[in-house]
Amino acid sequence: MNARSADAGQRVVLATANPHKTHELAEVLNRVLPGWQIVPRPADVAEVIEDADSFLGNARLKARALVAATGDSALADDSGLVVDRLGGAPGVHSARFAGPAATDADNVDKLLRDLEARGAIDEQARRARFVCVIVLAHPDGSEVIAEGSVEGVIATEPRGSSGFGYDPVFQPLQGTGDTFAQMSPDEKNAMSHRGRALQSLAESLGRTG
Repeated sequence: MNARSADAGQRVVLATANPHKTHELAEVLNRVLPGWQIVPRPADVAEVIEDADSFLGNARLKARALVAATGDSALADDSGLVVDRLGGAPGVHSARFAGPAATDADNVDKLLRDLEARGAIDEQARRARFVCVIVLAHPDGSEVIAEGSVEGVIATEPRGSSGFGYDPVFQPLQGTGDTFAQMSPDEKNAMSHRGRALQSLAESLGRTG
């Protein structure tokens, strides 16, 4: 692994096909790495099969696939929810926890049902964390890896209409009791796993943002 400095004007393609993630990544990257040219994933790039058994493995698969497809540096993240009472699930399967075609609402519903089935009533039994691993891959084969996480508890029912994924039921411990979906984008990004991973990336590249 060979960490480069953050070059102003560097062109970086985002590997995610999720429009919510694209917006969130670009918003934070523009703050922590100003001057970068952030490019959305080209529509003609095929979906990458995420079959690794770790967040790092999946992020690397996506980043390398976009480098190969575009010839540009590429940034990929793999993130998910890790719930202690569920043995670390949904983990790397967070996006498809309730099945290959699952919606966010389907995944949240399965999560709440699984916790209820295991008698997870109090906050300690509902402890969880969001984890994000980012890989910035370059055409010369070098890469930079950054990680971020945030501890929280799973709410007993969805609250809020912002965010995506499990945001309506994830209540960060350091917050005021609101779920991520009840926060403004700035509030969420200031403490989220993805925001922390991107800040770590900026520091690795010699920028403090």
